[in-house]
Amino acid sequence: MVLLTAALASALVVSGCARDTGSSGGGTGGTGTDCTRNAAPAAGTGPASTAPAPAPADASALKVGLAYDIGGRGDASFNDAAATGLERAISQLGLQQGNTSETSAAPNESEDAAAGRLRQLVSGGFNPIIAVGFKYASAVKTVATENPAVKFGIVDDDTVTLPNVTPLVFAEEQGSFLVGAAAALKTTSCSVGFVGGVETPLIQKFQAGFEQGAKAVAPNVKVDVKYISPAGDFTGFNDPTKATEITKGQLDAGSDVIYHAAGASGQGVFQAVKAANKLAIGVDGDQYNSPQLTDVRDVIMTSMLKRVDVAVYDYINAVAAGDTSTLPKRFDLKVDGVGFSTSGGKVDDVKGDLDAYKNAIINGSVTVSSTPTS
Repeated sequence: MVLLTAALASALVVSGCARDTGSSGGGTGGTGTDCTRNAAPAAGTGPASTAPAPAPADASALKVGLAYDIGGRGDASFNDAAATGLERAISQLGLQQGNTSETSAAPNESEDAAAGRLRQLVSGGFNPIIAVGFKYASAVKTVATENPAVKFGIVDDDTVTLPNVTPLVFAEEQGSFLVGAAAALKTTSCSVGFVGGVETPLIQKFQAGFEQGAKAVAPNVKVDVKYISPAGDFTGFNDPTKATEITKGQLDAGSDVIYHAAGASGQGVFQAVKAANKLAIGVDGDQYNSPQLTDVRDVIMTSMLKRVDVAVYDYINAVAAGDTSTLPKRFDLKVDGVGFSTSGGKVDDVKGDLDAYKNAIINGSVTVSSTPTS
């Protein structure tokens, strides 16, 4: 056990190098020439213990408002995952389709515009209201303060500390660690890439986990990191053209597996990867099965599952049951809040290794940092 712990600690050390900020990107790692791979954690500790699913409540009396992030329904990513959670509540909790309302944010919109949209949901009698994305934080704080009897859930933000606001946050770094491990197991060039939508602390969690997972498997793997837009410019989540350009540069530089955390911009990542006949990793939902991505599904080897659908469903269920305190403080691997997909069969041959790392994270023998070292 001592040797295993030491080996894991060594594998998780990421040798960082200087990188630019904003959209110019950078990377970590060695030369990409020596891809010696470490063994996965031993499976002798037994299966990891996961938390039980909550019992279903009756949501038929609720009116639920859902305020999407940029891109709205049809982004094949973050927002569609939230929509799936709403649809599950309709099918399993008795929530009435006519008692739901959906609205979407615009790129770089004002705080007043976001707050106005939430106020419209309040005036329509919707309670609870779920804001999808950290950019709603200020608007939620304002509108929730004005309406203390209305319950709000907010995805990806835990800064609003009001009694009627419930944060729905995730351990994105844990799921990203697993797909980083998958990338290092699958690369033939010993060079992989990460494309972030906007360089914010949230998206850096995806980067951090991806780098650590790749390095745990292959300490010398090169990780090429690029962002589409800098912090404060949210167009990076809805700019597939620029994503294609950035990804092409990574592929030309030698990366043969590209992971994106870029919302609707990810569609541009997939197009570039398909043109180069390489491999890509999706995010949020199982993007292999996204109807909008049928033409590129053959290059999607796995997706990092950020279960926004689980969080939205569980939140509606908890409100219907009258007790939001039962929700996890963070949706992590232990509560099926993050994970990886196996659709398409491209990671079947390495699934045993990925499950071993998953168990090690759940059991605490592997700890994943939420901040990049580069």
